[in-house]
Amino acid sequence: MPVWFVAGLVGFVAGAGVVGVTWGLSSGGSTGTASTAGSPGTGTFALTGSMMLKSGASSGTTSSGCAGLRGYDDIAMGTSVTVYDESGKVLATGALGSGSPKGLNGCMFPVAVQDVPKGPKFYQVEVSHRGKTTLQKEEAEAGLLAVQLD
Repeated sequence: MPVWFVAGLVGFVAGAGVVGVTWGLSSGGSTGTASTAGSPGTGTFALTGSMMLKSGASSGTTSSGCAGLRGYDDIAMGTSVTVYDESGKVLATGALGSGSPKGLNGCMFPVAVQDVPKGPKFYQVEVSHRGKTTLQKEEAEAGLLAVQLD
């Protein structure tokens, strides 16, 4: 075989390998199945923040922290937290954490809802059945949820 033919064949194979590797890396290693985990603007995050019950909470603490009383008895550790998109579709659910007494009859609860899909321009968050609080995408992803019941 002529030297120029072998050199050309080696160059062709090396070039094809570089193109193949570059293509594989730029596609995120996709094997033809749909995946959103590595795509810009997709994936999930933990929506975090707090919920403050300003009055109507137990003045003492229980083994699971403070809790709502009388008309607020649905507010306690384990109360459902639902995250919706702009159209009202449920995206994820979580629960209130253990409450800490705040003020005379107040109670502060941590909120953490895991695996909230990224993508919507804004999110709506509802604790129990108490109405929705709206957050912009940036606020939600930054952990700036602040819900308050008076």
